[in-house]
Amino acid sequence: MAMTPEAKVKKKVAAHLKMLGAYYFYPVTGGYGKSGVPDIIGCYDGKFFGIECKAGKNKPTPLQEKNLSDIKASQGIALVINEENIDDVLVYIGGQNKDPRQLEFDFEGSPV
Repeated sequence: MAMTPEAKVKKKVAAHLKMLGAYYFYPVTGGYGKSGVPDIIGCYDGKFFGIECKAGKNKPTPLQEKNLSDIKASQGIALVINEENIDDVLVYIGGQNKDPRQLEFDFEGSPV
């Protein structure tokens, strides 16, 4: 069975989280669960995070936006991730202070 575009985004996000060694899970919102909860919930280096995964130009619903805002208001990390910004997981959750897509050059020792 082919994966949906959103499932592909979730898989790539999970690969980044595994690489970081983050604790995470996919909450089930049926029955007693809360609607609008982000697709992936977790904790890394003492910081709570919620990640809403979207494919293409899809946007979070108003309820998803509210939950992401609530996470931010509680000093957590709230991200909306799609195919274009998957590496933001490493930047914002992994604590990398640079964009992993950015090239880095070492000019030390070169004449200026």
